[in-house]
Amino acid sequence: MPGQLSTDDFDYTLPQELIAQTPIEPRDASRLLVLDRVTGVVTHRERFSDILDYLHPGDLLVFNDSRVIPARVYGHFSNISAPTEGGGGMELLLLNRISQGVWQCLGKPGRRLRVGTEFVLEGNGTSVAAQVLSMDADGLRTVEVADEEALTKVGTVPLPPYIHESLDDPERYQTVYSRELGSAAAPTAGLHFTPELIERLRGMGVETAFVTLHVGLDTFRPVQTNDPTEHVIHTEHWEVSQVTADAVNQAKAEGRRVVAVGTTSVRVLETAGRASDRNAAIRGGADSGSTIQADTGSTGLFILPGYTFRAVDAIITNFHLPRSTLLMLVSAFVEDGMVNRPSPRPAQGELGSGREVILRAYQDAVRERYRFFSFGDGMFIG
Repeated sequence: MPGQLSTDDFDYTLPQELIAQTPIEPRDASRLLVLDRVTGVVTHRERFSDILDYLHPGDLLVFNDSRVIPARVYGHFSNISAPTEGGGGMELLLLNRISQGVWQCLGKPGRRLRVGTEFVLEGNGTSVAAQVLSMDADGLRTVEVADEEALTKVGTVPLPPYIHESLDDPERYQTVYSRELGSAAAPTAGLHFTPELIERLRGMGVETAFVTLHVGLDTFRPVQTNDPTEHVIHTEHWEVSQVTADAVNQAKAEGRRVVAVGTTSVRVLETAGRASDRNAAIRGGADSGSTIQADTGSTGLFILPGYTFRAVDAIITNFHLPRSTLLMLVSAFVEDGMVNRPSPRPAQGELGSGREVILRAYQDAVRERYRFFSFGDGMFIG
C-alpha cells in the first residue's frame, strides 16, 4: 500500500436523511452516478436503466447469485443450561455455515451466550434446539442446531442496522437472479436490475455470467483499526464455475470488458485470478493464459489502494459506508485505472489519489441528494 494511509482517510460526512430506508419502485428507477476512473469526470443520470448507455456489445456482466438466508433468528434460553438464571430472550444473526447444522453467528445478549449454553430458537410456528460450541476472540459464536431444515423456517431475512423501516415484501431485499442460499446480507448492487433490464442488455449483445459469494460480517462493520492493513477481514465462501471461468477468460483474451456487478463479484473474480496465479507458480511459472480459474473455497481478500486488478475492468456498485472495506476497494479500483490505463489520461498528480477521486464523487452525490447504501442509488465506475 503506497504511503501511510489511515482509516480516517476513508471517512466522509453523510446526512442521515440520505440513508435510504425503503427501496425505489421499480428497481431500475433509482438514480445512477457515472464515474470515469481515468479522467475523474462525474456524470449524473436520472435512472439506473441508463446503464444501457455505458455497457457495450461484447461486455461480460458478472452477477453474484447468492441469496439472503432468513439469518435473523430469535429464541429463549433453556433452563437446563442456566437453571439459576431462568429463561429470557436471545437473538442470533447467522453469518457463515461451517458444516451441516453448525453456524458462525453474532449473538446477544453476549454475556449469556457462553460455551455450552443451550437455547431454543423459534418463529413462524417452528422451533429448534441449539447450543453454543465455541466463542472467538472477536465475540463470534459457533452454534450447533439440532435440525438445520427447521432452522431455515424459524428465521427472518435481516436488514442492515442503518435501515429502520420494515420491509413489506422480503423479496425486495433479494436480487431477481438470486438462487444460492447463504448470505447474511444482499449483494445490493444487483438490487437495481429487473428481468426486463437484463433481457434488454442481452438483446444488445452484453453477455452475462454468475459467480457466488455469500456475504458475511464485514458488510455490517466499519474498519476499527487506525491502520487499514491491520484490519482482519472475515472469510466468505465463494465459487466460480467452469462456465463462468471460460467466459471471463475468453472475454479478457479478446479484449472485451469484464464488468462486475457489486464489490462481492469483484472479490470473487480477483480471488479466482489469484488462484490461477498460484497454479501457474506450482507449474514452475508456466502461464496457462487464463485470467481466472474455476474453483471454490473461502476468501479473505482485502483490496486496498495499490492493488493491481487482474480480472475486473468496470464496476457497478452502490455508495458505501464511511471507513468501510468496500469504500477502500472502490478507491483501489479507481487508483488502479489511473495508474495502469493507457493514455490519454490526466497528468500524474492532477486528480490526486483514487481515494480522493472517489470522495469527491461522493461529495457530488451528497450535494445532488443521492440515496445511499443498500436501498440507495447506483454507481458505475468504468
